[in-house]
Amino acid sequence: MAIIRLIKKAQKGDDQAFLKLFQQYQEDIYRIAFTYVKNQNDALDVVQETAYRSFKKIDTLKRPEYFKTWLIKIAINCAIEFVRKNKKVILLKPEDEEFIGSVDEDVSLSITLQELLDRLNEDEKGVVILKFYQGYSFKEIADLLNIPLGTAKSVLYRALQKLRKDFKETGICE
Repeated sequence: MAIIRLIKKAQKGDDQAFLKLFQQYQEDIYRIAFTYVKNQNDALDVVQETAYRSFKKIDTLKRPEYFKTWLIKIAINCAIEFVRKNKKVILLKPEDEEFIGSVDEDVSLSITLQELLDRLNEDEKGVVILKFYQGYSFKEIADLLNIPLGTAKSVLYRALQKLRKDFKETGICE
């Protein structure tokens, strides 16, 4: 009940109420951001952008009981936008290949779970992160991403199939 009162105060323009609300969820937002951007400074930038956007749009929140869901959705969108804006493509010169190693080397040593997650599309990656990194239920994931419950489940299972296939291809698991 105290959270709903804080939300209503924040919607009326109370900066301190919003700050208290945001501080309750900033660690969750940071963890989500970090899984997308993969470094501390960029994750903090995403948290800051999430705070700014949510502060500016708090008056658009229609159901205060969904504040956390609304906030996390903003964080995911900010993180995805950040990644899209900052995609870096590095072209290798043929003479630099000797520093990287050959294709024949044991690839399984260099593959990490994060690299495998990066192979998923954004929808799949989002569902996997929310389910396994944040512990959300399928219903909560469906609400967060504005997708039907069945779609949330099928996206997760499709992503898990891709991850299993990639694991087998790299020889990490049998």
